[in-house]
Amino acid sequence: MNEPVSKISTSKPSLELEKLFPFKLDRFQQQAIAALDSGKSVVVCVPTGSGKTLIGEYAIYRALSRGKRVFYTTPLKALSNQKFRDFRQQFGEDNVGLLTGDASYNREATVVVMTTEIFRNMLYGTHIGQVGTSLKDVEAVILDECHYMNDSQRGTVWEESIIYCPPQVQIAALSATVANADQLTDWIAQVHGETVLIHSTFRPIPLEFNFSTIKGLFPLLNEKQDAVNRRLLPQGRRNPKQRLRKEDCPPIIQVVKQLEQKDMLPAIYFIFSRRGCDNAAEQLPGFNLVNPGEARELKQRIEEFLAWNPSAARSGQVEPLHRGIAAHHAGILPAWKGFVEELFQAGLIKVVFATETLAAGINMPARTTVISAISKRSDRGHRLLTASEFLQMAGRAGRRGMDEKGYVVTIQTRFEGPKDAATLALKPPDPLVSQFTPTYGMVLNLLQTHRIEEVKELLERSFAQYIATLALEPEKEAIASLTTELARLDIELAPINDKQFAHYEKLKQHQREERRLLKTLQEQAEYSHHKEIARALNDISSGRVVYLKGKHIKVATPIAAIVFAQTPGSGQAPYFVCLGEDNRWYVVATADIITIDPASLSLSLIDTLVPPDTLTIKLGQSFKGDAISAEVARCIPNNAIAALETPEVYEQRQRLEAVGEQLQNHPLMQWGKPGKLLKRNKYRLELRSQLRDRQEKYKDYQTHHWREFMNLVKVLREFQALDGYEPTELGKAAAAIRGDNELWLGLAMMSGQLDRLRPQDLAAAAYALISESPRPDTGTAYLPPQESLIALKQLSPLRKELIKCQYHHKVSLPVWLEEEILDLIGIVEQWTLGVEWDEMCAQTNLDEGDLVRILRRTMDILSQIPHVPGLSEELKRNAKQALHSMRRFPVEEMTV
Repeated sequence: MNEPVSKISTSKPSLELEKLFPFKLDRFQQQAIAALDSGKSVVVCVPTGSGKTLIGEYAIYRALSRGKRVFYTTPLKALSNQKFRDFRQQFGEDNVGLLTGDASYNREATVVVMTTEIFRNMLYGTHIGQVGTSLKDVEAVILDECHYMNDSQRGTVWEESIIYCPPQVQIAALSATVANADQLTDWIAQVHGETVLIHSTFRPIPLEFNFSTIKGLFPLLNEKQDAVNRRLLPQGRRNPKQRLRKEDCPPIIQVVKQLEQKDMLPAIYFIFSRRGCDNAAEQLPGFNLVNPGEARELKQRIEEFLAWNPSAARSGQVEPLHRGIAAHHAGILPAWKGFVEELFQAGLIKVVFATETLAAGINMPARTTVISAISKRSDRGHRLLTASEFLQMAGRAGRRGMDEKGYVVTIQTRFEGPKDAATLALKPPDPLVSQFTPTYGMVLNLLQTHRIEEVKELLERSFAQYIATLALEPEKEAIASLTTELARLDIELAPINDKQFAHYEKLKQHQREERRLLKTLQEQAEYSHHKEIARALNDISSGRVVYLKGKHIKVATPIAAIVFAQTPGSGQAPYFVCLGEDNRWYVVATADIITIDPASLSLSLIDTLVPPDTLTIKLGQSFKGDAISAEVARCIPNNAIAALETPEVYEQRQRLEAVGEQLQNHPLMQWGKPGKLLKRNKYRLELRSQLRDRQEKYKDYQTHHWREFMNLVKVLREFQALDGYEPTELGKAAAAIRGDNELWLGLAMMSGQLDRLRPQDLAAAAYALISESPRPDTGTAYLPPQESLIALKQLSPLRKELIKCQYHHKVSLPVWLEEEILDLIGIVEQWTLGVEWDEMCAQTNLDEGDLVRILRRTMDILSQIPHVPGLSEELKRNAKQALHSMRRFPVEEMTV
């Protein structure tokens, strides 16, 4: 049930809110709390930075007061770690636990923070609708940043979590503004239970949009805030396609000075490349943004951090930090990024140059956000930011309780101007689009606990299917309309046998063909007569009947005429003056006389004729005759058909007339005009075709995910991971694995090829099995370990077999073991062997953040191996040893 906000009670909840939150709550917060206290789930859809996290905090306070538990899920490990730290401080260390791919701490706590994937994986082990041991005493699940459902790679996790979540557990889905929050709410109500939409467009800290140029910082929008500020538009007749020069665009240092002069710091300055962020920090040498007191505190904090973490920073990062300037992106060590976040929240960093990943939920509010460009590079080339991406970054501006307004600054670039920026700033939010995608893991986990009929029903409960059903409603109506119209036509044409229509159509086609053949024979006859006629005309006498049709006599059927006189032409051939049966005088050439009739009119009649004075001897001339010529014209016989027809033409005409007679006597004639009946039948056939196509598309759309599911089932059966719908030993192993292609990982682990590898070689091989191709400019001086290469080579035929099978069954999941990645696996081996961090960094051109990601992903798959059923004890033991060797700073940080 999707209730409008106006109907939601805001009566006093069971807890005293004044003691929990010593400030006045916004209306949407009160309504969400009231909905939760009435036992309903909620979708809270409000602008970024409005305070929706408070809803989750209330759910935690309530659970603590009742002796119940709460799961708090986030899309990112970094965000989970941050929430874990915040909640431990807010609710007590013993009350808060953490579960991510990298860490597990106090998992039985009252409040457990986790990534959404961890929550989804918990639910896999329990029959849908039942509360398993992992969810015992859990009364609410907070799905923070629920708009991540739009993520093309991971969005399916949120859908599955909502579908699998037991109805006894309340869901609080916290989302940034999206266009179809009502649809999301209605869907959750259908698949989970009574759900209320709490929607608000109000921002407690309003945003002001600005535009930076070399002349200064100006309002981006007009006074009404509904269009671009016209004073920003170029004056004169500059070619709109002409790009600006680099000198016409403000450099970073000028933009930062503009912000400092207008008291708009601290700021998050978004730049869509790591290198761009690093270069930006370097473009501000000697530029100091902190006062002496802040500088002293920065110095102390930096020294303390480096004393504990000497390998966590590079010289290029430390010096700007002393001046209140930092970079933040995925290429930087996580520990250093966390330190930057901490300093920014403390107000000690005034400008942080960051990629857009910083906008994805990390709590780093600023007075200003600067968006350096409104387009970015993607897999398909450059594209404009979506409205949601822009709003996500813009929403970081404005610190509640500190700023009266937040500032969003866009910048003049060579390619983008104020009009583009204003268009994006005024765009409505994007809708949530389902990314629901069946995987091997989903198939195997569901089939371990559900019958196939139940699985099919579950797939039909996806948000994708819900949206499809809404989208198909017009299609459904169109099918109904077509069916009605077709039934009416079937009744109307019921007395007529389909064979009669087919026979009549065949005869009509036959008639057309006979008519075409007759025309061809006539043309051939005319051509063959032409030379004979030319000779006969040399001696033709006045009064002789001829037939006219040609270049100068453009008629459909030949005109019967008499030759009146012959006059010299412009060339050797003479012209003829003729009187036609239509009482018109013609001046014609030899070629216009197509045949000569044996008949002639008497000279006595011819002598009475006098051509009109206006008739000039010019080919194609035609003048109406008088009363005397009319009398003569009536005497002209017209035997054109007989005169023109050769025996072949005559026979063909007979055949044509015979077909015409069959059509005249056809049984279809008794039901009306055949032409009209044929049109009605043709329309009926078109309707049948349309209906069939629409029904097929409708069915295809309805069963899209089921067909994807069954395609995966077919592959699993071919590799003996399923016996019918029952997971085999291999299937159970694959079901326990998390990855891009669980079947591939299961096959590799169960193959025996990895069993004898030493821990360091196993770690190296494991990374090759889970990683896509690296960027072409990456490399390392470390050679790949030979034992790993041999084992991976043994797996290559199996990989090719799986790729071929997937292609056959239209499955497009990746089967990683790329040739290029083998050049990097030496890094994993060396880290497992204990090489120092600084030394390893010196042996590769990879960013430190990328190195951490490589090693953490390897640790993640290694950590799964001991828990996969059916694997050899040797493999499990080596995985544990490798994992133990890799657990050290900065790859693993102390979270607790």
